[in-house]
Amino acid sequence: MNSVAIFWMQILTSVCVVALVATWYVWPSLTKLSRNSALILLLWVHVPRYIGMTLLVAGMVDPNLPREFLSNAAYGDLIEAALALASIFVLRSNLHVAIPLVWATNSWGFLDLLNGLRGVVELNVPSFNLATLWYVYTFYAPLVVVSHLMIFGVLLKSKSWKN
Repeated sequence: MNSVAIFWMQILTSVCVVALVATWYVWPSLTKLSRNSALILLLWVHVPRYIGMTLLVAGMVDPNLPREFLSNAAYGDLIEAALALASIFVLRSNLHVAIPLVWATNSWGFLDLLNGLRGVVELNVPSFNLATLWYVYTFYAPLVVVSHLMIFGVLLKSKSWKN
């Protein structure tokens, strides 16, 4: 099996594992919390997305990867990390802008992730040397995907969720 096939197999396996844990353990626990508390816990998954800035550090990934792809991924993740942290503070303060900010944050982060996935496919990124960032793509990104979906789930059930 070549490295590209292994990359996609690892991502798919990670999504399945994270989705099972989320379905069996995380979601049932979240439904016992207030909406804001559930959102805060899910948003913490996105705060470490600042790690994407590592893509811009010389020597960390294959120098043949296009700079535009690396910059878009790095800065998109940095913005999502900042928005997630801001959303956590606003939710903890029970400000009236909390839920609209969480919608904006989660929408931005999910679209950024989809844009990154487009770039990964177009450029065949797993064929490049990703060094330790391989694990970000094959483990952390699937966790982020499932978290985004769960946040959308909480937001869509917001009317029936206890506040």
